[in-house]
Amino acid sequence: MILFDWGTYNGLSKLPLAATLGMKLTEIPPYDLARRRDESYFDEYARFAREAFTTITGHAPYYNVVSVDREVMERSWRGLIAAARRAKRAGAHIYNLHLGWRAFLDHRDLDYAVEFLKKLTSEVDILVSVEVAYTRRMLGTWEEVRHIREAVGEDKVIVSVQLENAWMLDTGAGDTGRFEEANRLATEDYWWNVLSKTLQLSREYLSLRFSQVVAFAFGRRVLKKRVPLGMGYPSLDPLARALARFMAREVRGKGIPLKMHIIYTGPTETKYKDTIRLYAAIMSEAVEHLQ
Repeated sequence: MILFDWGTYNGLSKLPLAATLGMKLTEIPPYDLARRRDESYFDEYARFAREAFTTITGHAPYYNVVSVDREVMERSWRGLIAAARRAKRAGAHIYNLHLGWRAFLDHRDLDYAVEFLKKLTSEVDILVSVEVAYTRRMLGTWEEVRHIREAVGEDKVIVSVQLENAWMLDTGAGDTGRFEEANRLATEDYWWNVLSKTLQLSREYLSLRFSQVVAFAFGRRVLKKRVPLGMGYPSLDPLARALARFMAREVRGKGIPLKMHIIYTGPTETKYKDTIRLYAAIMSEAVEHLQ
């Protein structure tokens, strides 16, 4: 029995490498879904991926779901729905969606997000995972994901927890940039609580993502930059311990009917080595709970 599926994002040409390395999951990158490609590309992706991997996900293009300009917003919606159709054609079970920045700074942001998710899930039969944001300037707080699930349908929408985003949001580091200070709060118990919240907003899949990051300022905004594993925040060790214990005891140990997966989302240059390092860090802790 597989404890969790693991892998990273891959274009079609990299699928053989990911499969050879033993990865159980592949994610269709947002640039693949945004480009105008011949449909045969997605057919070929599905053919290979279904044979080689147990989980296929697709990441939506980084279009803001909400805009004060109605024409711009509708264009984004069309693009995101078209990308969801491509993801499904390529074999994806899940379509991961980053909601983006707030536009109105009031209830309209969430109302439009709900309207869009209802439209998306009515037009494309695919499970949508809504990504937790790393600052309240973006849509996608824990409370908002819960509201979206209740409004759209808990059978249609689940949470997608980019773990460093959750940490930045919960500690306020996504607004202050004080990563070193926030890192001291990222204990094993902290991560256990994050995973417990994730479980409450999950169905069929427990969907996790991770990369380490550093902060940089862009005007008044604090933005994150993804860096190779071991060169950023938050620390991996307490996270790996919490993940291993939670998956082995809380999900597998209690027989909760969920497929768990972790997608490494770090820089392209080191992503294959780092994906394996992330898997090894978690499983070296998990073995203590599985003997």
